Amino acid sequence: MTQENHPAEKLRGPVVLRREHRNEATTTDQRLLDSRGPSDWVHTDPWRVLRIQAEFVEGFGMLAEMPRAATVFGSARTPVGSPEYETGRELGARLAGAGFAVITGGGPGAMEAANRGCSEAGGLSVGLGIELPFEQGLNPWVDQGINFRYFFTRKTMFVKYSQAFICLPGGFGTLDELFEALVLVQTKKVTKFPVVLLGKDYWGGLYDWVAKTMVSEGKISKKDLDLLHLTDDIDDAVDVVHEAYHAWEEAH
Repeated sequence: MTQENHPAEKLRGPVVLRREHRNEATTTDQRLLDSRGPSDWVHTDPWRVLRIQAEFVEGFGMLAEMPRAATVFGSARTPVGSPEYETGRELGARLAGAGFAVITGGGPGAMEAANRGCSEAGGLSVGLGIELPFEQGLNPWVDQGINFRYFFTRKTMFVKYSQAFICLPGGFGTLDELFEALVLVQTKKVTKFPVVLLGKDYWGGLYDWVAKTMVSEGKISKKDLDLLHLTDDIDDAVDVVHEAYHAWEEAH
């Protein structure tokens, strides 16, 4: 195509518009300053990108000076005062006593229990909430909290600012975080990152299936089992976190 018959074009920032696509009478500045039209634009993908960016900035800003921390997952449906709740509460206290902040999803149930135990023991209790169709909100034992719109942003914060995951009995959300962590460790996206299953009666069946079915059929290697630590002992769980953190310190 020669210069003479080169199509006319219009520039919209870095975007080049040609032919019928350039028939836009206004400029971006004019639309920004002079328009009070429909608000559909706040639901477009480019605007979502900015919201996602803002979530990362807010999360990094709040957690950047976080001390060493362990994330505790577990069911939002765990009743207050139940044995599982009291286990979470004691776990939070033991982690605080060992010098770890406790991060949870900020909700009720097992999450509240871990936040509560940590806060009562004088530790830093952190909640990373998520926008859900049903109202949940951050539990009252969260000292520092932030609510996210997007699960993937929130997951990044869990992994980036934790030295370990401890899973109390939980549902799909807990399983999602558990296997996401295992994939990241298995593929060496994160290192020296223990994943503890606390509660043999609850987690034993899953652990056996991983060991007997996944390993025997070659879907994972036998050494991948070392990525999981199954225990009933809170002190054992905290020791695993402590040892992994010191190994990470020595490596760095």
